[in-house]
Amino acid sequence: MAANRTILHVDMDAFYASVEQLRRPELRGQPVIVGGSGARGVVAAASYEARAFGVFSAMSSVRAQRLCPHAVFVDGDHALYGEISKRVMAIFGSFTPLVEALSLDEAFLDVTGARRILGEGEAIGRAIRAAVLEQEGLHCSVGVATSKFVAKLASEAAKPRVGRRGPEPGLGVKVVPRGEELAFLQPLPVQALWGVGPKTLEKLHSRGVRTVADLAHLDDRVARDLLGGASGTHLQQLARGIDDRAVVPDQRPKSIGHEETFARDHHRFDTLQHELVRLGDSVATRLRAAGVAGRTVSIKVRFNDFRTITRAATLPAPVDTGPDVIRAATALLERVDPTPGVRLLGIHVSQLVEQPARQLSLDDVEAPSWDDATGAIDAIRARFGASAIVPASLAGPEGIRIKRRGDQQWGPSDLNEP
Repeated sequence: MAANRTILHVDMDAFYASVEQLRRPELRGQPVIVGGSGARGVVAAASYEARAFGVFSAMSSVRAQRLCPHAVFVDGDHALYGEISKRVMAIFGSFTPLVEALSLDEAFLDVTGARRILGEGEAIGRAIRAAVLEQEGLHCSVGVATSKFVAKLASEAAKPRVGRRGPEPGLGVKVVPRGEELAFLQPLPVQALWGVGPKTLEKLHSRGVRTVADLAHLDDRVARDLLGGASGTHLQQLARGIDDRAVVPDQRPKSIGHEETFARDHHRFDTLQHELVRLGDSVATRLRAAGVAGRTVSIKVRFNDFRTITRAATLPAPVDTGPDVIRAATALLERVDPTPGVRLLGIHVSQLVEQPARQLSLDDVEAPSWDDATGAIDAIRARFGASAIVPASLAGPEGIRIKRRGDQQWGPSDLNEP
């Protein structure tokens, strides 16, 4: 059955940067970098014009500015990107109900059942590209194959390229025909495989494994000994073109969280606690909006020297209110010494379940429940905005400071640093 599948991987081209160039026509043709422009900023996305100078995502903004001094930095607008993403995903859904979103700008589509009406995979891919361009003014690249893994690599092969003279058009749609998967895969560098990070790559290179073909032909026992049983087997299967995973639509998130890099280090618990309230209240709001609650609350702390630690606690029952999330996170933060200087703080909630019906206990007779209050808070925010009602500690002389999704997601910008 899997051999007869037609799987598409659709990936928007430089999505965040392209959205900014679309809404600000004066930026078209210019090197645009979305991310934090401050000393601690990170590049979230770069237009192809910026990539021509060697700028890429996850690079520090300081280095990006050195490579491309005339680049235009944009803080980013996560709300706008999310809104456009919903419309793009709706376009995908008009071709098949089997759409598995991986992020705001990419998704797998199983169009096996649509071929009789819409044609083969290449025709469907070109129709999707045309629809996205017509309705949103944005470009995307499409990989077509019999498996998710090969389709994702094919979409990369279809993307625009950065040449010596600037951006060059790509194929737009790349098809890997049934039976030709190995011919496509095996010449690729081994780091093209999912799960091959720097440490795994170093191990593979130590055994002379540099291409996908090298790994595919490596003795199974040697691969397991080198990479670990499950990991070695999994990577070898991918190298041999074996990937039977189905496209799964409407997947529930595994965790919901926020983290923020500060413009200046925090050395005191009380200032970190204030930031923790902002993060925790926002995380709880997103939990309720997604209709889920979580049992495990974790914090992430990155110090001035980039040493990073995490602490987690699993609670007796799932939580989805600000006070509950903040209380658990605070207990974890109290075990951390902030005096070396904290540059990043984050809260994540995992082990998510659908919001359960809350059972009353004897404690509830004496202790007030946050359920009714939380419902009222959500209703007020839905009508009047996220800053209409906040925890008291977030309101001060400088105004109300709330944490919005995507806010300083890529580090502080010069405009945001006092």
